[in-house]
Order: sequence, then C-alpha cells, then structure tokens
Amino acid sequence: MTLAKPLPANQVPGPKSHPIFGNLGDYRKDTLNFERRMAQTYGDVVHLRFVERHGYLISHPDDIHKVLVQEADKFQKAPIYRVLLTRFLGNGLLTSEGEFWKRQRKLAQPAFHAKRIQAYAETMVGYTYRLLDTWSEGQVRDVNQEMMRLTLSVVVKSLFNTEIGAEADRIGEALTTVLHATTEGMQSPFMMLPEWVPLPRNIRNRRAVRQLDAIINRIIEQRRASGEDTGDLLSMLLMAQDEDGNHMTDKQLRDEVVTLVLAGHETTANALTWTLYLLSQHPEVEARLHEEVDTVLGGRAATVADLRQLTYTDMVIKEAMRLYPPIPSIGRQAIVPVTLGGYELPAGAIILISPYNLHHDPRWWPEPEKFLPERFSKENEKSIGKYTYLPFGGGPRICIGNSFAEMEAVLVLATIAQRYRLRLDPPDQPVIPEPTLTLRPKHRLTMRLEAREPAYARRENVAIPV
Repeated sequence: MTLAKPLPANQVPGPKSHPIFGNLGDYRKDTLNFERRMAQTYGDVVHLRFVERHGYLISHPDDIHKVLVQEADKFQKAPIYRVLLTRFLGNGLLTSEGEFWKRQRKLAQPAFHAKRIQAYAETMVGYTYRLLDTWSEGQVRDVNQEMMRLTLSVVVKSLFNTEIGAEADRIGEALTTVLHATTEGMQSPFMMLPEWVPLPRNIRNRRAVRQLDAIINRIIEQRRASGEDTGDLLSMLLMAQDEDGNHMTDKQLRDEVVTLVLAGHETTANALTWTLYLLSQHPEVEARLHEEVDTVLGGRAATVADLRQLTYTDMVIKEAMRLYPPIPSIGRQAIVPVTLGGYELPAGAIILISPYNLHHDPRWWPEPEKFLPERFSKENEKSIGKYTYLPFGGGPRICIGNSFAEMEAVLVLATIAQRYRLRLDPPDQPVIPEPTLTLRPKHRLTMRLEAREPAYARRENVAIPV
C-alpha cells in the first residue's frame, strides 16, 4: 500500500486575514474561543498568520504526539516564547534548548523524584493550615491570590528551604506583572521589538524583574555564604559541576531558581483556584468530596500515605485541569520540514497546540463542558485516549514538577475541604479564564468562606483540626 503524498503547506485551510496583521486581531480578542472556532471550522490543521509569521494550529492527538514525543527532535520552542520569556527567565529550563537544556534538566530532576516529592507533603499541609488559621467564617477572599501566596511559599520552602513570609506578595505581584507583559508582547504586532524600546510593557517588565532578582539573588547569596548543604534543590544546583569541574555561575543559578519558582507555584495555584470555583457551582460533587475527606482523614492532618485513599479528591483536581488546563497553549517551531495531518509544513513553521481546545473536543470527551470527575475513575481513566489530556504538556519537555503539583493540589484541597466550603461573592461576578503562559481568572475571583462541621465532628464531637 502506498501512502498518499502530503499536500503542500499552501493548501492548509484557514480563515481570511488582515493584509498586514493577519489573524492577530481575532486571536488577541478571544484566544481560547478563537482557537476552538478555527478547529471546528477548518479541521485538525489550520493555517493562521500573525503579521509575517505563519502558524499552524494542530488539534489531533496523533499529530500532537508526533510533535511532542515521536519527532520531538525536529522541533524547538517557538521563537516568540524563547525571546520574550528569556527577558525575565533567562536561560532556564523553560527557555533553554539542546545539550544545555538536557544538562540542566538532569541536574534538577533528582529534586522531583517520587521519594523526594513525598518528603514535601508535610510542608504542603503545614503551610495550608497556616493559611487557614488566617481565615474565618463569613470572610470574602480573593481565592486566586490566596492560592498563589500559598503555593509560592510551599515551593520556596520545599525546593530552597527558605521562608519568604511577607515577600510572597511582592514576588507574586512581580510575577503577575511579568506574565501580563509577556502575553502582551506575544499578542502584539511589534512582538519582536528589542527590550530596550521604551514600551510601557517593557518598562513594567524591567521593574518587575529587578524586584524578583533582588529577592532571588539574596536567597542564593545567603546559601553560598553559609556553605550549608541542606539537601534541597538549591544545594544540588550550587554543588553541581560540569565535565570540566565548573560550577554554575550566579546568572545560571538565578535563571533556574526564577524558572522553578514560577513553574513550581503558578500551575498548582491556578488548578486549585479553578477547582474551588467549580466545586462552588456543583454542590453534589462538593458533597462527595467532603464525604471522602471526612472518612479518610477523620479530623487529622493529611499525609502522603492518604493519597492512595483520596481518590475522588484526585479525580476532582484532574477534571478541573481538563476544563481549565494550567498550560493553555504550547508553541513549537519546526527545525526541518515536517508532515502533520497530511500536509508538508516547511522548516520554520510555527506549530500551535491548544490543550484547552483539546480538552473541550467532543470527539475525545463526551459532554465536554460538564464537570464530571468520574471521567478519571480508575475504570474510566483507561479509556482516555493518548495525548487527549495535556494539563502539563507532554514528551521530554513535560513540566518537571507535574508530580509535585498534582500531589500538592490533592493535599491542599483535602485540607481546605476539612474546614470550609467556598461560595462566589458576589454570586454574579464574571468568571472568565485569561490565557497568559498559564490560565488564570481574568478578574479577581472573590469567594465567601463558610465554615463546615464535618460528619465525624457531628457524630463524635471531634474538634476540627487547627
């Protein structure tokens, strides 16, 4: 049997475009729904133009697997990601390529091995209780801000053995500024203008990076001065040597620490935020979650040993990440000509993958708009197609901290559910996902705290853990 010859790239279907800006205007206006409309209208490979750059949105799991896994060596990070992210992340795990990336990944990987991650569980639960001690019945809190502050404190303590305390808000604000500035740059017709051009976003970005660097460099300097090996990731990076016996420079250390601080808290915070929102809209799911948490924990603090029994809690987190994937977009650039979806695409082609679109595709997910944690039961999970679920990307460049994030999300959610249920306040506030590098709520997500009395406390007069 002879395979059909692939069609040329100029035959890939796609929408009409502006003569100068291409499809950039529609893409900026409503990225998530634009990508879904394009896939629904034109199929699994769609041609889009962004000023002078040609992009191809791919939506079939087979093609996605080809790009991320099977032929991963034929692709690199899309240039817009590399250029704009390098301005604040430097040459860290998220932005580096080739042998340098492999070396840095190898150095960081031991900190994310299963046994090491399990040792972080006590920190995750302890910091969650510390947050809950500041909450009380009837308060209204910005849940995304609360989760950001919590997960930032957890990742800095777990990976760098450092308490950031009041600086968590400063770091969080700086990271938010940088993410918005980066997204603005990616969606601008002048996206590749150099950083020194005094655009408002460049000015905000430089100021935020200086704030981050002041804090991160102080953490590194204090550890260097102490000479102490605490067994954490920062100690590993400080002691690491290349084949010639050279240690990382301060710049390399800074780049990796900033990258891991961003990646290590942002995805988990957003996953938890969307989960708490979805639970507030689905009381029947919330009730089942509370039943599991009360039965498994019975009033004590969660431990890593409880993860095996917190199965429904895990299902809730996974389904929330399906509806609101932490990483809403993945970009690659073909290094050589490649064939995807029956089309031969040239070297230099930008490949766009939308986990959000993939996770809402009815071909792979029946009733995709419904919040159904049962999709991820032990029995049902076996039928989920390969590369139809990409909350953390896939292939060799899958998020290095995905296991860390998943464990943290389950433990934090179980701990919060012991004490509180949360309700939107005001109930009619707009809840709109905003795709930056991650998927955050566009506006503040304010929720009212309602203290709950678990079933075990009603039966046995047991105090809720404090």
